[in-house]
Amino acid sequence: MPDVFADLVGQDEAVDTLRRAAAAASAVLRAAAVPSTTDAAGDGLDALAEESDGGQPTAAVDAGAGMTHAWIFTGPPGSGRSVAARAFAAALQCAYGTGCGECPGCHTTMTGTHADVRMVVPEGLSIGVNEMRALVLRAASTPSGGRWQVVVIEDADRLTEAAGNALLKAIEEPPPRTVFLLCAPSTHPDDISVTIRSRCRVVPLAQPAPEAVAEVLVRRDGVAPDVARWAAAAAQGHVGRARRLARDPEARKRREAVLAVPRRLTGVGAAFDAASALIEAAEAEAEASVAEADAAERAALETALGAGGTGRGAAGAMRGAAGQLKDLEKRQRSRATRAQRDALDRALVDLAGFYRDALTMALRAPVAPVHTDTAALAGAGAQKWDAEGALRRLEAVLECRAAIEANVKPRIAVEAMMLSLWKG
Repeated sequence: MPDVFADLVGQDEAVDTLRRAAAAASAVLRAAAVPSTTDAAGDGLDALAEESDGGQPTAAVDAGAGMTHAWIFTGPPGSGRSVAARAFAAALQCAYGTGCGECPGCHTTMTGTHADVRMVVPEGLSIGVNEMRALVLRAASTPSGGRWQVVVIEDADRLTEAAGNALLKAIEEPPPRTVFLLCAPSTHPDDISVTIRSRCRVVPLAQPAPEAVAEVLVRRDGVAPDVARWAAAAAQGHVGRARRLARDPEARKRREAVLAVPRRLTGVGAAFDAASALIEAAEAEAEASVAEADAAERAALETALGAGGTGRGAAGAMRGAAGQLKDLEKRQRSRATRAQRDALDRALVDLAGFYRDALTMALRAPVAPVHTDTAALAGAGAQKWDAEGALRRLEAVLECRAAIEANVKPRIAVEAMMLSLWKG
């Protein structure tokens, strides 16, 4: 197994920060094992300023190496926020404090089976207060492995206000061996509350260069170099999307359909047809992605409630299970809505890339196109629209993304976008 940070693409500065913090956290555990340093260990992570990376007392340690109980990983989509958080969690559980990738702590964390690492991955549109309260309660327990209790919250920007308040209380008065790792697009108040931000250390991640993404696809996934370079450029530095384009023929077909939209916008009726096609494609993709999980969850719940049983009381148990099945269906609908919006957003990112290419060509900017396979079409658009027209169309796509994120009905937002693209 490689080093736990191996999949964090193009983030050398962040990796260095996290390695030093993990080594410093390991020093706290070593200090806690020495009776004479019990007081320092009792102070938890505040004792790190007195420990070196090697665990020996020193006058002070570089502030950049300091460990703290709460972190926020920020960066654009595809930059590796959740990858960084999981890798850091593994480094904290590492027997050597470096994220070696070989020890049981690293291996179980990276595979999602470590008893002291809890991953919160929102399946619906938000993370509710009940889920957060239960998580905080469990996080207060003593680590079973003797190292750290780690809570990783992906998409922390989806916390409801009440859930954020529940998390804030835990961060304000953290248990001595608990570490919270939050992932969010930015530290803007719309993404993470100011009070939570003020109590966390921020690790900013940059969008990785296409060359770095292509190298990972070749090395880790065995993708042919030319395909890897194309996928990395088309995905605009988004590692997950690049892997999907390189390995999934259906993903490539969906992308081709999206990039054909500019040719289809010949009138008002065509604009509405294109909007319907885009929405329906996103719905179909989302339905396919959640269907298997939905069926498995329902079957498991029905079995747990006694479905198919013939013993006394089995029928009565199923009649009383209506409320639980209703709750499950509600969660599944929320997950399907999230999946649909994610699929639609991927399509909008591809469309934005096309108009970005047209804009750079109109300006004769010395930059490579995002979509090399539609460069000729983008060039034709640049001649027809000029730079101002290409910019207006790019802004229309970005405004559609923002509207959907603000909970405007996707169909309404996409129809408005298509009309703007047609009119220019």
